[in-house]
Amino acid sequence: MKWALVLTESAGIALSAILANRVRGALTALGIIIGIVAVVTTMTAANGLQNTFRKSFSSVGADVFYVSRQPWIQQGSFFQFRNREPMEMDDADALQQRIAGYGVVNPTINLPRPVKVGSTTMSDVIVVGTTDRMSYVSDVSTDLGRFMSPFDVRFKNNVAVIGSNIREQLFAGTMPINNSIRIGRKDFRVIGVMEEQGGGGFLGGPNVDRQIYIPISTFEAAYGTTNNNVDLAVKAPSQEALLDLEYRVIGEVRRIRGLRPSEPDDFAINKLDSLMGSYNSTMGVVVLIGLLITGISLFVGGVGVMNIMFVSVTERTREIGIRKAIGAPKRSILLQFLLESSFICVAGGVIGLLVSVIVTMAIDHFVMPAGLSFPIAFIALLVALITGVFSGLIPAMKAAKLDPIDALRYE
Repeated sequence: MKWALVLTESAGIALSAILANRVRGALTALGIIIGIVAVVTTMTAANGLQNTFRKSFSSVGADVFYVSRQPWIQQGSFFQFRNREPMEMDDADALQQRIAGYGVVNPTINLPRPVKVGSTTMSDVIVVGTTDRMSYVSDVSTDLGRFMSPFDVRFKNNVAVIGSNIREQLFAGTMPINNSIRIGRKDFRVIGVMEEQGGGGFLGGPNVDRQIYIPISTFEAAYGTTNNNVDLAVKAPSQEALLDLEYRVIGEVRRIRGLRPSEPDDFAINKLDSLMGSYNSTMGVVVLIGLLITGISLFVGGVGVMNIMFVSVTERTREIGIRKAIGAPKRSILLQFLLESSFICVAGGVIGLLVSVIVTMAIDHFVMPAGLSFPIAFIALLVALITGVFSGLIPAMKAAKLDPIDALRYE
């Protein structure tokens, strides 16, 4: 009961002091506001990047890996990969025959091409040559129409399945199914529209909603494969069988490419977990640097609050002396100034949080999907409170230790 009375009295005096110096309190809180906005924006952006990355690869199952000429994450000299022979369709066919019953192989090849419908043109659209097995290897599916069939691949049909972004820009207000779309110099019939994936690809990769899928046999006939590398997606029956299948595929690909036992692999096995590990390491460094910078901002803001609290203690020395003379204990004086600095910082934290909401909405609208979660908001206010406590601790201790006689003599 006694502590509650002391707390209520100290809080009232602290609020009265802040309201009596509104402009000074607002300017003092400005550093905290900037620091909180920086903290929240950093954490929100990192969270948004992580969600975008995961969504970009949500269509790739945990039971799929890729056989490519080069690794996705390159370590060492680029020249050790440059002269490798590219993967070819013959490799894909041979591998599928050798691991039949153990896994499914789906070859893909891509290149940028302008696409046109009527007088509207989109440039640098990624055209992906693939097979009907893509719908089995990945989790993507069509929103309208159908995906390509084995018949389309076998007979090199000029059919295309377009991404949602292409539908919006080239077929706005019209039904794209069975309409014609020109890819490069060839016309294709649209047979399907893929579900919207969102995002722009991981780490600046291609936007999957801005891709067109055509039969790989048609791709070879139309554009050739001389300067293009075929990637082989291999799907295991289950995640538990993935590692055994990976070892089997490595051995079979070495035989297909005629490698002797003493020769190193001239191909790479790429898996999603390697990308996730690289991404987490990179984002850890980015977030650490961001938090370090925002920590400096909060430190500067906290020093500003501390300076103002020293000024406040000096200005109210006689008041402190009067309170002590009539029996106010040290803890009451200490609590008064701690609450004052905490109120300033928490108020700055609340304002900074409101500004962060606006910044987050702008990021979500113009840059990438992002949202301010409750844990981030709670951490931001907790950081503001801790900053207020530490900033006001030394001035509050100075005030609590003042001798009442000296304080009453102060002018």
